[in-house]
Amino acid sequence: MTEPKAEPSADEYALKAKAAPDAPAPELPYLPPMPNDRSIGIALVGAGRISAAHLDAYRTHGLNVVSICSRNLEHARSRRDAFFPGCRATDNFEELLGDRRTEVIDIATHPDVRVDLMRRAFAAGKHVLSQKPFVEDLATGEMLVEEAERRGVKLAVNQNGRWAPHLAYMRGAVAAGLIGEVVGVHVAIRWNHAWIAGTAFEAVEDLVLWDFGIHWFDFLASVVGERPLQVRATVARAASQTVRPPLLAEALVSFDGGQASLVFDGATRYGASDATAIVGTRGTISSRGPDLGVQSVELHTEAGVARPELRGTWFNDGFAGTMGELLCAIEEGREPLNSARGNLFSLKFCLAAVKSSRTGETVSVRRSDGDGATLWASDVQPV
Repeated sequence: MTEPKAEPSADEYALKAKAAPDAPAPELPYLPPMPNDRSIGIALVGAGRISAAHLDAYRTHGLNVVSICSRNLEHARSRRDAFFPGCRATDNFEELLGDRRTEVIDIATHPDVRVDLMRRAFAAGKHVLSQKPFVEDLATGEMLVEEAERRGVKLAVNQNGRWAPHLAYMRGAVAAGLIGEVVGVHVAIRWNHAWIAGTAFEAVEDLVLWDFGIHWFDFLASVVGERPLQVRATVARAASQTVRPPLLAEALVSFDGGQASLVFDGATRYGASDATAIVGTRGTISSRGPDLGVQSVELHTEAGVARPELRGTWFNDGFAGTMGELLCAIEEGREPLNSARGNLFSLKFCLAAVKSSRTGETVSVRRSDGDGATLWASDVQPV
């Protein structure tokens, strides 16, 4: 006869955590990957605000920018003078395509012109790194992926969050099996996104879930794979916000054997915070800090708690990571980790959340046909 279980202690009733001993932090690959040959010619297209992060990262890591192109020639010249004085500044994209020194084109423009630029780059035999989200609808994304593959060039997406030091280390811990099977991923971010006032971003529909949130849908996909089953999302305007798009958004996700939550409070004037936790069957890894760039990581396992000392910041090491991974893939003759084909799942996932926020319904991220093949919800429409 089984003995009855003892009554829980007062600490167990109070959910009081036990003290954990310190443990050594495992060495994991989290720094931006870099090719052996850093002389591969890169052309940057688009000289807006974000281009400074690209160029600073490339300069810091010794990459070879040979051209900067913008519809506004003075913008291109300004970026050239600030970061790569020896490169060419131009407003002629066709001239750039004809330059045999250029092997990779970094397209950092707004989405309305990206598709045409990518197709012209493929036709010229150039590899492409596209800004995120790299397309606004899935059919166009699939078309571009197939066209790049048909022409024998690589298409990668600038999902730079994957190489933010804390997120890259956490992703590495999952890949190394240090926390077992993932059963929970939880992100809670508070920040002030009102800086978009008067910029082109104020016109972006579903700004927080789509343009901002794609980083975290992509990160979630990178640690749970293609396991998400359904998502329910909401958006709301914060009290007294003055910018046009809603600054509050959240998404609840279920996947095989687990759950996830993404909470974005983009109207936080004071007390900014950025926290991420990945819960596994054998441990938990988490990060916390006041913003995207300042984060501390803790890895809790049976051995205790490890606190790795990480180098770098999201801006601009994350941008070095996306380009570096593409250059490594070109050098090694493989697909990049941030390939556009792989990014299609992140886009489908994010678009499902946008659809849910608009309809108030829970949206399936995948469904199966009679043969068990994975099909994607055909009614998930572009933003």
